[in-house]
Amino acid sequence: AVLDTSHICHCRMCQKAVGNFFAALIGIPRDAFRWTRGTPVLFQSSDPVTRGFCGACGTPLLYDYGTSAHLNVTTGSPDDPSAFPPQGQFGSEGRMPSFGDLCQLPDEGSTEETMAEHVAAIRASNHQHPDHDTETWPV
Repeated sequence: AVLDTSHICHCRMCQKAVGNFFAALIGIPRDAFRWTRGTPVLFQSSDPVTRGFCGACGTPLLYDYGTSAHLNVTTGSPDDPSAFPPQGQFGSEGRMPSFGDLCQLPDEGSTEETMAEHVAAIRASNHQHPDHDTETWPV
């Protein structure tokens, strides 16, 4: 797919849809995108907007403003989210007041460090797709 834009939306509707402080979205021209496996479950969140989720695990996958030339895919969905750094933000009316201070918070380390006793069990029983493409899941 060809990246067009990557934005963060702080609006309350996007916060609810992804269950987080904001939705990070990649705008991709419709003709440059295709699903490689399965199709998302769709929810009409407003008259002009459809949102898509993985029917197996519930992961938010897309925001589709029907008349837009772009399909907006959640930034955490691709195998390498770091390839899509945000280029802007909008919906500032919903921005959490403390959000600007996140970089100031103490970094408690990696999951492997902070939850060392649980990592193996979580990895062994993971029902979400890992960060790589496979022909079948679970492997």
